[in-house]
Amino acid sequence: MKGKENSQEDFFEVWVYGKRLPEDHLLLRIKKEVDFFFVEEETEDLYSEQMGRPAYPAGVLFRMLFLEFYDNLSDVEVASQVQYNLVYRAFVGLGMDDSTPDDTTLVVFRQRLGAERFERLFDRVIEECDRLGLLKKNLKIVDATAVIADVAIPNTVNLLRQGRRVILREIAKRDRKTVKRLIKRYFTKEKLCQKPRAEELVQEIELSRDFIREVKGHFGERVEEKLDLLERIVDPQRGEAKPVSFIDVDARHGIKSPKRMFSGYKAHIVEDEAEIVTSVEVLQGNQNEGSELSLLLEKEEKKDLKAESLVADALYDSADNRNLIHRKKMRAYIPLRHGRKHQDSFRYIKEGDQLKCPLGKFSIGRVRQEEGYLYYFSEIDCRGCSKKALCIGDSPKRARVWLSDDYFLKVMDDDMKRKEALAQRKMIERKFGEAKKWHGMGRARYRGKWRVAIQVLMTFLVMNIKRMVKLILAARASPELA
Repeated sequence: MKGKENSQEDFFEVWVYGKRLPEDHLLLRIKKEVDFFFVEEETEDLYSEQMGRPAYPAGVLFRMLFLEFYDNLSDVEVASQVQYNLVYRAFVGLGMDDSTPDDTTLVVFRQRLGAERFERLFDRVIEECDRLGLLKKNLKIVDATAVIADVAIPNTVNLLRQGRRVILREIAKRDRKTVKRLIKRYFTKEKLCQKPRAEELVQEIELSRDFIREVKGHFGERVEEKLDLLERIVDPQRGEAKPVSFIDVDARHGIKSPKRMFSGYKAHIVEDEAEIVTSVEVLQGNQNEGSELSLLLEKEEKKDLKAESLVADALYDSADNRNLIHRKKMRAYIPLRHGRKHQDSFRYIKEGDQLKCPLGKFSIGRVRQEEGYLYYFSEIDCRGCSKKALCIGDSPKRARVWLSDDYFLKVMDDDMKRKEALAQRKMIERKFGEAKKWHGMGRARYRGKWRVAIQVLMTFLVMNIKRMVKLILAARASPELA
């Protein structure tokens, strides 16, 4: 049965909360400025009006989840602190005599909502920010950051053994008689502590192949899904990314830089100039965020969040992304990738459709080639050039420079605001730093992509509400801003 929040105030509670709590505490300011009634609206269909015992109000449970991500607490910790922390209790909306939801209640509530409903709650906060005029809508800043999976990363031998153990446990739920026979041959309890020898790896792969052949097609869909993951390890030529762990089957290996790898997920976000995150998407660690821009911009379009321009790092440097951004009627401020920066030593002159070399000589023609144009210079100009060796490429007599269609799109966006936009891009790095340092987003709290999506959505929802309240109070204190 749907629970309702108690709107009547007890005299003793009013005195305690009013006299003993600091009025300027951010949580109490959030409670005063933000109406969490949207939580009741978005969860109304989950409860019956008449059947069952009265549940804790959805607003109370959501505010407890809010506290988890606000102070980086676990379900157990927040349930414990709400019992004795008066600021927490006042924020959640519980009276002195009210019972406190336990950690199991919070787990069930989170699972009932699911990732899709959490995203709707996130969007409701963005709607409120837009209604209050807090969004600047001049520049969208896009980037992604790593979220480390909540698993220990085993070596390949241990990963194969772990996979067989997980599948055998799944088979035991369906056929205890058969699983006893399979355990005798395929179950390996020991973990390999040192680097595996070549013969150990070969032995484990062959044992796993025999296991797949014997089990495949006999024990239902859930077993088949995990067998498919096991096959990706023993047969890497299939071209699919192998799992990191059978404990979190959605996590994948990713690359932060040429020398730094991680295992887990990526939080892919759009941030407004007002330092409010407007859209969120969770990717697997091996996905390239530079190829996933369209999904984020579709979410922005559904919310009717427009802007004059978009800025991102060089990972987004592609003709597809620039064309997509231009179709959305925005300028694309994206630097060139390192491998293409040699083009910048030649200056494109739009008026004459020519290239100007570092010594001031102009190209004399161009030829359409692949997805761009090949510009060439005069042999006479290049003959006595002191920098000839740097720019002639495979041509023995003259400089030739190929410019892609994407390069011309970049030239279109090379205006006075470009430098400022690239400087503002650093704001998103501060946002990621805040999320990881104070709200625990550096490492996944849960396992599975949809659960990690809840963590990322709630982290940025909390940060957005903090920012929203600060902007409201700043505008109220300064009539000029208001």
